[in-house]
Amino acid sequence: MEIGIDSFAMLLNDPATGRLQSAIDRMESVLAEVELADQVGLDVFGMGEHHRENALDSAPAVILAAAAARTKSIRLTSAVAVLSAADPVRLFQEFATLDLISRGRAEIVVGRGSSVEAYPLFGFDLRDYDALFAEKLDLLLKIREKPRIEWQGRFRPSLSGEGVFPRPHQPTLPIWLGVGGTPESFIRAGTLGLPLMVAIIGGSFERFLPLVELYRRAWLAAGHPSEEQRVGVHALGFVGETDKAAREAFFPGWFQMFTDAGRERGWPPPTQAQFDFMCGPNGAFLVGSPQTVAAKIEHINRTLGGVSRLTFQMSTAALETEAMRRSIELLGTHVAPIVRAHRLG
Repeated sequence: MEIGIDSFAMLLNDPATGRLQSAIDRMESVLAEVELADQVGLDVFGMGEHHRENALDSAPAVILAAAAARTKSIRLTSAVAVLSAADPVRLFQEFATLDLISRGRAEIVVGRGSSVEAYPLFGFDLRDYDALFAEKLDLLLKIREKPRIEWQGRFRPSLSGEGVFPRPHQPTLPIWLGVGGTPESFIRAGTLGLPLMVAIIGGSFERFLPLVELYRRAWLAAGHPSEEQRVGVHALGFVGETDKAAREAFFPGWFQMFTDAGRERGWPPPTQAQFDFMCGPNGAFLVGSPQTVAAKIEHINRTLGGVSRLTFQMSTAALETEAMRRSIELLGTHVAPIVRAHRLG
């Protein structure tokens, strides 16, 4: 199992002063986080995409390129690229360039996006939410196969053999399909033979098993080799020396993030009780000591019938710089070895 971290490069308000973090300082800390993740042996670092005041990740390929210059081994991916509001040609060029800079470590996770601010920003109609994604995914996969194609669609000017360059260093640039809870998205990933990245930010891991099984059945029905299936999970997580330390470092940012999101989307305010349940054995947060987190990872792996990649969303602890660094260290030097030893055994 590959283990890594994802970042949204979030800016948070200091609860003591009410001031927003410095964007320059936060960006430097993000790059320091990926550099540390590489040093402690984590497998992958993902950068999200948002177009809002409290996030710095509107241009993930640029941040990942800066990370590529400071790292040696860790794979670098979007998490996720909002393909519906992007130009597939430009997205491919950006990540092919990243692949050259990183000497073959680039990947793309594409999705429709759980936040919708990109649609009006780039002139797209939210009513075309799925049609945009389906068409642009088709184009992106065709471009990946060869540089010159004939193509026509509804939302983008046609291609008549114009070359899409540069080409990546890897023979085939990895493209994952990022999904939430929509059954059709799981089926689409399986039918197309794409690796699956499931965002699980609440509830329980068990409720996603029927959806993952839809993916696996669609994969086999489309005739793809069963041994090439890959299921990844993106979850909120944080590692501390103890369960208590991890929860205390993670809670303030989580509370702020979900309070803001609830205000925008009409959700009820988050509570301490909700947080405590999600950190418990039946919840979907990977928050705790190395032993607690490693045990929960094994639970995820068993529950979903095998997980190829697990990435931790730690951005809500961005104010706790030292705790964040220690969390990354513990994930790489304590949690990952426990998980890998268990799987080898």
